[in-house]
Amino acid sequence: MSDKRYSDDDIEAIYRVIEQRRDMRHFTNEPVDKALLERLLKAAHFAPSVGFMQPWRFIRISDQSLRQQMHQLVEEERIATAHAMGEREDEFMKLKVEGLLDCGEVLVVSLMGNRDKHIFGRRTLPEMDLASVSCAIQNMWLAARAEGLGLGWVSIFDPKKLADLLHIPESGKPVAILCIGHVEKFYDKPMLEKEKWAKRQQLDTVVFENQWNSKEDMDIQS
Repeated sequence: MSDKRYSDDDIEAIYRVIEQRRDMRHFTNEPVDKALLERLLKAAHFAPSVGFMQPWRFIRISDQSLRQQMHQLVEEERIATAHAMGEREDEFMKLKVEGLLDCGEVLVVSLMGNRDKHIFGRRTLPEMDLASVSCAIQNMWLAARAEGLGLGWVSIFDPKKLADLLHIPESGKPVAILCIGHVEKFYDKPMLEKEKWAKRQQLDTVVFENQWNSKEDMDIQS
């Protein structure tokens, strides 16, 4: 056995927190301890990033009026998204998509400004800045679950309107509103699975060997 391997208990805990992580939308109004929030931010800041560019920026929303305005932006986009759903519009409108007014803490995660100077790892894949930010959010998500806190990622908003509201520079871009807080319980399954909106795909349908092997995902050629 490698001496670099974690203990069995540590390994089991890592896999358990990955499996039990949930996108939460239901929160209590209990405040989040500031030291705990700092630990979550530190976990996010330890994320990997392409070219070590560390493109994440976090804005803590402590102003309740800003929360209300952000909630209104989310509501506007929720309605627009529902209209784009076609026959699933009514079904979508019944879903709870955020807990902005209920959770203990709200963070906005944004891509930093002036990212074009970072070429390492991004010359052919400029979207790797977003991939790096996503890693930071995932770190925070897993840490929050381990600490017994819920976290929900809200992406239903107009990024330009949110950037204007929070004075994010034009070269930056908000990519997530994170609702963080205490919960009465965690969902036993992802909420959208419980609501029969979608279901988790089988692993063998998304893992290929040597070449692409999914007709469903193939581009349709006319």
